[in-house]
Amino acid sequence: MTVAQSYMPKVSIEEVVQRIFTFRQITRLDQRLLMTAFMSQGSLSEDEHLQINQVFDALQKGFLRVVD
Repeated sequence: MTVAQSYMPKVSIEEVVQRIFTFRQITRLDQRLLMTAFMSQGSLSEDEHLQINQVFDALQKGFLRVVD
């Protein structure tokens, strides 16, 4: 574990996805937060799978911007 990883806030997948759709963009921090939430929870619920799939679909359709 690196120093940067130890300071990552613990947030739910739902919170991250809600922020992504509120601002219609996904940042590298959003991506890291989703990965951290995913890794810390182990397996995902059906609802969490659906939320992540909605992010990927929105990205593919151009509804979200990818920003740094």
